[in-house]
Amino acid sequence: MFALIPAAVLFTLFNWAKGAVDENEPAPPPPSTLVAPPAALSTSMLSFRRFPTVLSYELNISDFEAAVAPFLATLNDRSCVSVSVDGIPIGARNAGIAVIPASNQKLIVAAAALDVIGAENRLTTTVSAAVAPVDGVVNGDLFLVGGGDPLLSSDWYPTSNLERYAVLSPTSLDTLADAVRDAGVTQITGGVVGDGSRYDDEFFAPGWGVGVAGLEAGPYDALMVNDGRVLNDNLRVNDPNEGAAREFTRMLQDRGITIAGRPSSGVAMPESTVIAAVESVPVAEIVAEMLANSDNNTAEMLMKEIGLVGEGIGSREAGARVMTAKLVEWGIDTTNVVVADGSGLSLDNRLTCAVILAVLQRHNPSSALGSALPVAGETGTLRDIFADQSVAGRLMGKTGTLNNPPFNADPPAVKALSGYLPVEGGTAVEYSLVLNGPTISDQSEYRPIWNGLAEILDTYPAGATPAQLGPR
Repeated sequence: MFALIPAAVLFTLFNWAKGAVDENEPAPPPPSTLVAPPAALSTSMLSFRRFPTVLSYELNISDFEAAVAPFLATLNDRSCVSVSVDGIPIGARNAGIAVIPASNQKLIVAAAALDVIGAENRLTTTVSAAVAPVDGVVNGDLFLVGGGDPLLSSDWYPTSNLERYAVLSPTSLDTLADAVRDAGVTQITGGVVGDGSRYDDEFFAPGWGVGVAGLEAGPYDALMVNDGRVLNDNLRVNDPNEGAAREFTRMLQDRGITIAGRPSSGVAMPESTVIAAVESVPVAEIVAEMLANSDNNTAEMLMKEIGLVGEGIGSREAGARVMTAKLVEWGIDTTNVVVADGSGLSLDNRLTCAVILAVLQRHNPSSALGSALPVAGETGTLRDIFADQSVAGRLMGKTGTLNNPPFNADPPAVKALSGYLPVEGGTAVEYSLVLNGPTISDQSEYRPIWNGLAEILDTYPAGATPAQLGPR
């Protein structure tokens, strides 16, 4: 009987120990929550269909390369073309040869202006006098001092139809005249003096073809009103500073201010008292006007402002140096680049399609540069181009044209088009086409090439979509 007691105790202790957990043992794993799939996938886990976006992109790039290739062979040896998708090279011909870019030069000006001057900065035009007015009287001359604003306009000018494309974002000279009147000025014992000394006195860039100066561009200076026009005068002025002074004199007189002297050009004293000022729109909007309208005066003035900000010298040469240095800073090969002016009117300019494309690749269709480009069939210099094609309302591009007779001698004529074709989903095709040839600016020659390029660009993407390649 007593022998059974120890056995019972041992049996009890054994069962208790068997059910206990040692504090040095790991905790038991939680119950499994895995649920078996309702049905087996038709696409294996290691299939390329597990990477639909990447695969779709690569297939479309490959198809696009094949589509572009035949077009490349159609260009002459003096022209160039280069195409990419989101910076990925697709195809090119003569991409590194030096070509005359015509107004595609403005793309370089635009990129440099946005970087050097600053997209949000504004250009200011001021009115000053040697001493502050006393009892409404300005004793001496009143100075209209230019700040490099190419869009300074009288209120009548944008609707005057004197230019092919109206000023898009004018700075109102009338508002500045109102400000002088509102400052209490009633009399000027001298005259109104136009001061464009912010820049040098080069009113026309060298290297322009016959019949360009005074018609296609210039004269321009840091002070320019109405692109050098004065109300009721059919001709552009010879001196933009004197012309601006004439226009401003008329405005002040219309507001009841008496002026004893005649309008002229000159330089205000550094310590002059500012009476009134007016600011331009932000530089990004000035760039937009330049690209949309292919505004030559705006391009030349922005080039000088680039030089002033970059080197402290408001000249074309300084602007050229700063623009070229910017290309180098951006890692762009400038071996065959010659920056002779801002408008692209100079026959001395040289760019390559590779350079133009590289500049475009630094931006995108929604950037300050990209969004400023004309849109096919809708705006600016592309308003009447590609209107009946599938790229209408989508293709964005900077045009360029130079006619250089005689047709059988150099330099050649130019027809250029560079920009973007946005693709749904955020992708964009970047392209640059610069045609140089004896008669290439004739519609019968360049339009078939332009149309062919547009049709080919619009083939992207043509392959399977990510959804079609996705797992199922």
